[in-house]
Amino acid sequence: MGLLKFLSRNADPAEAAACDNVECSAVQTARPVSHPFHDLNGYIPLSGPERRLYASIREAVPIIDAAISKIVRLVGGFQVKCDDDDTTAELKHFLDTVQVGSTGIGINAFLDTYLDQLITFGTAVGEIVPSCRRDTIGALYNVPLHDIEIIKNGPLQATVCRREDGRAVPVKYQSLILLSALNPEPGSAYGTSLLRSLPFVSAILLKIFNTIGMNFERFGNLRYAVTYKPETQLDKAAAKNRAMQIAQEWASAMQPGSVKDFISVGDVQIRVIGSDNQILDSSVPVKHMMEQIVAKTGIPPFMLGLSWSTTEKMSSQQADILTSELEAYRRMLSPIIHKICDIWLRLNGHSSEISIEWDNINLQDEVEMARAQLLTMQAREIEEKISETEDQTE
Repeated sequence: MGLLKFLSRNADPAEAAACDNVECSAVQTARPVSHPFHDLNGYIPLSGPERRLYASIREAVPIIDAAISKIVRLVGGFQVKCDDDDTTAELKHFLDTVQVGSTGIGINAFLDTYLDQLITFGTAVGEIVPSCRRDTIGALYNVPLHDIEIIKNGPLQATVCRREDGRAVPVKYQSLILLSALNPEPGSAYGTSLLRSLPFVSAILLKIFNTIGMNFERFGNLRYAVTYKPETQLDKAAAKNRAMQIAQEWASAMQPGSVKDFISVGDVQIRVIGSDNQILDSSVPVKHMMEQIVAKTGIPPFMLGLSWSTTEKMSSQQADILTSELEAYRRMLSPIIHKICDIWLRLNGHSSEISIEWDNINLQDEVEMARAQLLTMQAREIEEKISETEDQTE
């Protein structure tokens, strides 16, 4: 009841009656807009330039973006259970139908964006938006990091502030804020992005890709060098005119949409520009850079479309390592789910304890579990037959 009083102590009955048609109250972490150039008022120097860098890396390197998206999808779903079946059904209905932002529905939509933000930037912030009457949760909101600042008030406390006219103003209800940090450095309120060690590797990879594109632009669209060598003094005197005629006829022969033969008299040589040079093999350095990216993200190469030679046992070991990585992300999301469910239960007058049961990560886990159960039952059956045989012998 303490949380219910905390959320509803400022609620005016007249205001609540006037808001019958409004499902949610205001989002407290949103940055206010004063005029069309509000970014000038909200500008705080040197605020999170690394976030723009990480967003650019995901946009520029598709394999990094694919790896993070696969991690978010592979984390999977979950089931929440309470002490009472009716309460469990009501809570499940809330989690499936809660509004997320302006377009999302269901807590999975909130958690997917939350985890994506956490992996990319190292820090994720969300907000629980109560209903207009403050009697339940109206919506969940994923907070853009450029709208807020996290300030440490001590070694064990961090305050989330919104940006307002160039100042950091603490939000009023800190208990409604969801905050997670991925591998934070000691004494820091911000987490560490999964992409922190990849800017250098990504820069090299982009240089290789850019060079490949330029080489194909140069050598893929063939360019010819036509050389005319005069043989006699008379040819040298008319070299300029003959060169212009050769150029005109060559341009006519190379017109697109038509195939023509080029005929000339004298010593005329035609060759492809750059045909004597050899383009560097990029497969080895690109693979080295890809290996660094795969090692950092923890996604097996075959899941990213990389056809590297791996044995079946190695693929199984890589899948086990991926499972441990996903379990770590689940442990970070579990407190967020607990807090959302606990606030909903208290606002709706329930005191039940909740437990989170995550789904198996993939079908292979279910097959292995079923196989283990089968072997256990077969072993018990054999033990029972042996014990019956010994009893008959005695």
